[in-house]
Amino acid sequence: MTARVSATLIGCQSVPLKEAGTLTSYGKLGPSKGMVAKKRLYVDGQRLVDVKTVRIAPTTFSFAAASKIKSDADRDLVSNALDRALCVALSDRYQMVPANQPADLTVRSVIADIVATDKALAGVSTAITIGTGFVLPVSVPRLPVGLGGLAVEAEAVDASGLQSAARRGANSILDKPRVSEVGDAYSFSTKFADAFSQVLISGKEPKALNISLPTRQRMQSWLGGKPKYAACDAFGRAPGLVGAIAAKYGAPPQWTDKKPKAAAQQAFNSPIAR
Repeated sequence: MTARVSATLIGCQSVPLKEAGTLTSYGKLGPSKGMVAKKRLYVDGQRLVDVKTVRIAPTTFSFAAASKIKSDADRDLVSNALDRALCVALSDRYQMVPANQPADLTVRSVIADIVATDKALAGVSTAITIGTGFVLPVSVPRLPVGLGGLAVEAEAVDASGLQSAARRGANSILDKPRVSEVGDAYSFSTKFADAFSQVLISGKEPKALNISLPTRQRMQSWLGGKPKYAACDAFGRAPGLVGAIAAKYGAPPQWTDKKPKAAAQQAFNSPIAR
């Protein structure tokens, strides 16, 4: 009975795959897959074979999504986390260049929809999880209420503007709660980036279970170290272990996420970058 109730609550919190009209084409996307986590995908592996350089166009918000999060800083936190995760992951295969320089492939993403996390309920869930952790040998699942969510549309286009890959994804989060309106959206933004990166690196839809270990450069970047390519510094350094500890205790990601350096952000002022 409890499982049924939880499933119902989770289903009610799921974010629909809204079409925001931001992709070059929707015609090649495959059918929607998944229940709570939904996705549609297209990739042309042959078009990606000769790609050597990639740039990340800064993620933007659709008008509908932007209107749901009042704080510019909160929106920037989510979009920047997505871009940083893309840049670091794609560094495994491609040379990443600044957004104002030409590249074989341009990756651009739009946050099509967002559901704010209920901060009060996230705090309650955190307190329950931490409290029971001291007396029970197993962790207690997060309360399936007040969940935030995110829907993203992303595509990779070549120098002529032709679409090589595209992904639409929507999810409601059951990760550790964080006391922030964008706590769940922040978490899902990096998951979406990792999933889309796998598509671009492999040139095909990834398997449901990915058991590959992260590369050395990704671990270094995750720990807050210097990224493989300087272009990724435009998105700041990852919170690393400090961020992981803060997340464990429900601290807002705003406390630990490192903002991009002002000098690196100047590349975004170019018309090419937009």
